Amino acid sequence: MIDTPITAELLRGAADLERTDRGVLPHRLPARARAQCADPQLAMAESQPSGVRLVLRTRAQVVELDVVPTRRRYLGAPPRPDGVYDLLVDGELTAQAGADGGDAVLVDLATGTTRHEPGPVATVRFAELPAGEKDVEIWLPHNETTELVALRTDAPVVPAPDPGRPVWLHHGSSISHGSHAASPTGTWPALAARRAGVELVNLGLGGSALLDPFTARALRDAPAQLISVKLGINVVNADLMRLRAFGPAVHGFLDTVRDGHPDTPLLVVSPLHCPIHENTPGPADFDHEALAEGVLRFRATGDPAETAAGKLTVAVIREELARIVEQRRGADPHLHHLDGRELYGPGDAEQHPLPDELHPDADTHRIIGERFARSALSGPWGMR
Repeated sequence: MIDTPITAELLRGAADLERTDRGVLPHRLPARARAQCADPQLAMAESQPSGVRLVLRTRAQVVELDVVPTRRRYLGAPPRPDGVYDLLVDGELTAQAGADGGDAVLVDLATGTTRHEPGPVATVRFAELPAGEKDVEIWLPHNETTELVALRTDAPVVPAPDPGRPVWLHHGSSISHGSHAASPTGTWPALAARRAGVELVNLGLGGSALLDPFTARALRDAPAQLISVKLGINVVNADLMRLRAFGPAVHGFLDTVRDGHPDTPLLVVSPLHCPIHENTPGPADFDHEALAEGVLRFRATGDPAETAAGKLTVAVIREELARIVEQRRGADPHLHHLDGRELYGPGDAEQHPLPDELHPDADTHRIIGERFARSALSGPWGMR
């Protein structure tokens, strides 16, 4: 077997690589952005490699990847499924595998405390790949921080050539990150990108789409031919700001993105339908009665009457985002708006309810991805 160093040239979808004691750790936010926020939720989300993949050209029929996954275990909640590695050969999903071993972070939901338990390096092995030269992609788990330790193959590998497709840069919340998707190519952005024939860079950050200036700067500085930002739900369920602050924050976020991409098609997507937060502000919290029965579910804890004082709901945010885009469009003809209910609306909530009241299941990710791809293909914002 041939050992090949894992370098940035072999990866797509990552902002940079951090060298660790065991290997390299892909990050989706650049180091400068990470240095400006000490939030553990953000650190976890951006280090989970949603949309990050190894992309190789090779004649190899056996590929082995040594990894150290970090899995979060929530005490008192049902176990979450382990991450999945998707193998694509010449663009087609060919195999899937998991990784035994790795580290664990134990989270006590009652106290909020965490405990880190180190574990061994794991090997992900794919064999019986088709003979001949081919492009091989290994999509890393969207929901596990993943250190890459070693890459071995039975034939030499080189970075796959640039496919020349438009780069779609997307930012959003945990739904864009891929929460509850079955595998990394099953997140709705990955599904939409494959259907539309574009290269995905996914800055969906679970719990962390909070209009942070450092995220706007990361979008500003990243190469892209198409940009979308799905805003709102995390601002509500974190109860982060009031209406007075939200509007200027959105303007500032878009201004920063436009500093680097003055003419790039830019789509603002408002929140999907979310029954618990349509007219009830945050913060969101675990439903502790459900947890006592072994079910992970969320609830909105705010008071609907407080919207009069500026507390935010997703209904209020949808109206504000539509107003902001309309206001800006006179000076920015490449700015567009998509109501998130076109991707997942009240009718969908009846047929495909959110299992935990916040996140869609795997089948619903497919529906959202297909709808977004159709909108992008036929819509005015320029994917095709």
